[in-house]
Amino acid sequence: MSRTRNAIGSAGIHTVLLLWTALALFPLVLIVINSLKSRKAIFRDPLGLPTGDAFSFKGYESVLTNSDFPMYFGNSLTVTCVSLFLILLFGAMAAHAVSEYEFRGNSLISIYLILGIMVPIRLGTVALLNLIVELGLANTLTALILVYTAQGLPIAIFIFSEFLRSVSREIKDSARIDGLSEYRIFLEVVIPLVRPVIATVAVFSMIPIWNDLWFPLILSPGEETRTVTLGVQQFIGQYTVNWGAVLAALSVAILPVLVMYVIFSRQLIRGITSGAVKG
Repeated sequence: MSRTRNAIGSAGIHTVLLLWTALALFPLVLIVINSLKSRKAIFRDPLGLPTGDAFSFKGYESVLTNSDFPMYFGNSLTVTCVSLFLILLFGAMAAHAVSEYEFRGNSLISIYLILGIMVPIRLGTVALLNLIVELGLANTLTALILVYTAQGLPIAIFIFSEFLRSVSREIKDSARIDGLSEYRIFLEVVIPLVRPVIATVAVFSMIPIWNDLWFPLILSPGEETRTVTLGVQQFIGQYTVNWGAVLAALSVAILPVLVMYVIFSRQLIRGITSGAVKG
C-alpha cells in the first residue's frame, strides 16, 4: 500500500514538472520562431511560423556583423562556469561542516551563512562597486565571478545542509573507521551522495547569473568584458529597436541553459522530489 501511494505521488510530481516545463518552453519557442522573421512579419503575425516572405536571417546577420557577439557569449560562459564551480564547491564544503560537526555557535554560523537569502545582494551595490574599484577589479570578469559566487552561496548552503542532515551518519562514520581522512570523506562519500542536489543547485544558480544585467552594467560595462545580456542592449535604442537582432541574440543565449537542463534533467527532478514523497 505504501509503495503504491509513493508511486502515485511520484508520478503526480513528475506530471506537474513536465507541464511546468512545457509552459516554460513556450515563450522560448516563440522567441526562436520570431528571430527567423522579418520585422514586419514579427508585428503582423507574432504567433505565425517563419514561412514564405516572413522568413528572414537578417536578425542573425546583424548580431554577427554589427557586434562582437562571440566574445560576449564567451564572457558569459566563463563567468557562469567559474561562478557555478565555486558556488558548488564552497557551498557543499560549508554545508558539510555545519551539518556534520557539532560545536558552539553552529546554529549562529548556519544562520549567518544563509542570511543572504533574506537580504538581496543588490542592496549593497554601491558598497560592492566601491570595493571592486579599490581592489582594482573594475571592468574585469573576476569582479562578476566574485559577486555571483557570493550571491549564490546562501541558497546553495541552505539546500546542501538540509539534504546532508537527512543523510545517515553511519556511512561517514564507517569511512572514518576505514581510515579515510575528512577530505577524502568529503570527496569520496559526501559528493556522490549529494549529486542530485548538485544538479538542482547548479541549474537554479545558473539562470540568474546567465540572465543578469544589473552587475555587468555596473561592474563591467567595458567592451571587452560585456556579457550576452549587456551586449544585447546595443540593439535597443531610445527610439528604435532592432527586434530581429534582439530575438536572434536571445535565441543563441538560451542554448546553454537548455543544454544544461537537458544534461541534468534527471538529476534535477530527483533532487527536487527527494524527500517529497515518504512512506
